[in-house]
Amino acid sequence: MFSEFDNTAMQRALALAAQGIGGTDPNPRVGCVIAQGNRIVGEGWHERAGQPHAEALALRNAGARAAGATVYVTLEPCAHHGRTPPCADALIAARVARVVYCVADPNPQVAGAGAQRLRAARIAVETGLLEAEARELNAGFFRRMGSGRPLVRVKLATSLDGRTALADGTSRWITGEAARADVHRWRARSGAILTGIGTVLADDPRLTVRPPSGPPGSAGDMAQPAFAVARPLIVVLDASLRLPLQARLFDAGAEVLVMTAAGAAREQQAAALTGRGARVELLPADTAGVALPALLDRLGELEINEVLVEAGPTLAGALLQQGLVDELLLYVAPKVLGQSARPLLMWPELTQLPQAAQFEVIDVVRLGPDLRLRLRPRAAAPAADLQAAAAHVAT
Repeated sequence: MFSEFDNTAMQRALALAAQGIGGTDPNPRVGCVIAQGNRIVGEGWHERAGQPHAEALALRNAGARAAGATVYVTLEPCAHHGRTPPCADALIAARVARVVYCVADPNPQVAGAGAQRLRAARIAVETGLLEAEARELNAGFFRRMGSGRPLVRVKLATSLDGRTALADGTSRWITGEAARADVHRWRARSGAILTGIGTVLADDPRLTVRPPSGPPGSAGDMAQPAFAVARPLIVVLDASLRLPLQARLFDAGAEVLVMTAAGAAREQQAAALTGRGARVELLPADTAGVALPALLDRLGELEINEVLVEAGPTLAGALLQQGLVDELLLYVAPKVLGQSARPLLMWPELTQLPQAAQFEVIDVVRLGPDLRLRLRPRAAAPAADLQAAAAHVAT
């Protein structure tokens, strides 16, 4: 169906789209290539939300050479007026002959309307080329459009014996410089960084984003953007409003959002945090504090596509137990910290091996002396077993 050049051109479009990582949120990352025969005559990518889309930039680059050309774009051209005009209309006006895109736009405002408009203008439309790669590039956007919640990645660093810190809390540094630089790439591609008050009180992290330098850990990781990365929203889960006003995360230059369940009883603390520049929002509570599903619902309402969780074993374990984690980034250092060191996750005691949570390995990357395992939790049956185990322990 698709020629060798079709594949080459779309691979180029995907590489261009990756240049938008860190800048396009809440929009998807999109790249576009325009070709006359086997010769590329224009290209572009969506750089920042509110700025021209990939198709508009590629058409501008191609000029009159777009007439009769084939357009390769990583996502279905939009057909609605947002902050920019519809790309489908721009392609029709440029008199292109053929449009090839990877995957339909999951946004209900588009969802096939772009392709329909192009076909109505008698432009040949083909789809499905490198679809898996395009979905991976915009996994958070697809997740939010499908469920109303962002994609959740939990980052953890561990020794070979599954420990994250010494008994006294010392954890700097378990992993080496290359692994820590890789974490900054994942921060840069995230719309928000989520941490818990326990981590803030214990480690006082800055949660800054250093611009990536050098190649990423693997081809599926973040390509280096062509501009300064936007600072992700810092979200602190703080059920009783204990966040210190002198916390270093206030110095990161990012917006800080404190999610609490404290309510009217802590109005003075909330006012003090607001005066420090934070936003404080009240969410429903559960027995452990802020209800995590409600938290993710709210982040979806705020148009966050990807969340990177950098927290301790309690919050990371709770997210996994409740089936709220899409991916796990596990950095493994070739060290042994011993049985008194702190555990990777807080997890209920299991009575049967089939109750164990299971994961699918997406990729394994070597980063200096360390390994990064990218994992996807396996489905629901083990989660049901885990809930039963937790109930057994509670009684």
